[in-house]
Amino acid sequence: MVPLHLGALHPIEQALTVVLAFGPFVVLGIVVAVMRRREALHGHDEHRGQD
Repeated sequence: MVPLHLGALHPIEQALTVVLAFGPFVVLGIVVAVMRRREALHGHDEHRGQD
């Protein structure tokens, strides 16, 4: 069975594909940046590395 190609994606579909593909990584980066900033402000860095 040969897969059928449905043609080019509509611009909205392209944008949705990009958001779904890269959006979680952008959100993760924002969360990491916010948490690092919060730890730096509250002085919790001294607890790091004491396993």
